[in-house]
Amino acid sequence: MGMQGVLLPGGRQVEIKEYATPEPGHGQVLVKMKASSICGSDIRAIYREHLGHGPEGYQNVIAGHEPCGQIAKMGPGCKLFKPGDRVIIYHISGCGVCHDCREGYMISCTSEHRAAYGWQRDGGHAEYLLAEEANCVNLPEELSYVDGALIACGFGTVYEALNRVQVSGKDRVLLTGMGPVGMAAGLVAKKMGATMVIGADVSQARLDFALQCGAIDRAVKADSPQALDEIKEMTRQQGCEVSVDCSGSPQGRLLALQGTRRWGRSAMVGEGGTISFDVSQTIIHNQITIYGSWVTSLSHMETLVEKLVEWKLKPEIIVSHRFSLDQVEEAYRVADAGQSGKVCIVME
Repeated sequence: MGMQGVLLPGGRQVEIKEYATPEPGHGQVLVKMKASSICGSDIRAIYREHLGHGPEGYQNVIAGHEPCGQIAKMGPGCKLFKPGDRVIIYHISGCGVCHDCREGYMISCTSEHRAAYGWQRDGGHAEYLLAEEANCVNLPEELSYVDGALIACGFGTVYEALNRVQVSGKDRVLLTGMGPVGMAAGLVAKKMGATMVIGADVSQARLDFALQCGAIDRAVKADSPQALDEIKEMTRQQGCEVSVDCSGSPQGRLLALQGTRRWGRSAMVGEGGTISFDVSQTIIHNQITIYGSWVTSLSHMETLVEKLVEWKLKPEIIVSHRFSLDQVEEAYRVADAGQSGKVCIVME
């Protein structure tokens, strides 16, 4: 039996190829794909050109590291799930025995056996995905498959960062970079009690979409010379107690730090790039704490799934475009333009 899968050769090209449908081995499950969304990291490091090495080294496998679907077949030795179960796939298959894997942070597995779906092993842009049972998280009936696709890498990433900086009802939150991750951060921050969420981006279209879906309360054009003044004006000249950079750009990161209140906390989430700033004036004299946060853990992802149901928060609210698998070329083109909400390939 064959299936279609998507390959990203670089140079903004997309190929749909025929593959043999895999058979699950020991401890593995074959998942019928229902939704597979596109991540900004896919665009930055694979679609445009193959930039990465190590964890970001794309190995010409089926793309897509945000998969969600229904178990079609089980291999021997599986212990929890059964055919028909709805599952989200944590997008890193770790060795399972290093310190970070034992903590559930397979994202930072240090073993040579670490393989990310869609990067070093076949991902979700296909009709079926071969996954380790240990990487699967139950998807409750209250959440759709599209909701599920957005959880591990997007909403899980921001939930981890917001927990790291301990967002609560005492905080106003500044978000720089209002792509899908920034939108997810705003929605989750509000549910965690943030009293005001300010979003900054160079794209007016993304700011408008973020306001429309309720991810932010106030919008700031990040490339305006008055951007920082506007943020200060919105916060009685204090700045926000918490900032999260989701842009990965030098300008976005600097605005996040400058817009943080004295004694505040700033999380760096956006990947790639560098930053240069006056350390004393920007963080030392303002007593600011900077956190690095990379994706999330399996246990925190499970907790987030529970919380999304409890909060009645549907991640798919940030999806602006849905495409079928045979429309994947257009899906990547839209995602690459950087003017939309989340782009998702749907196979339901």
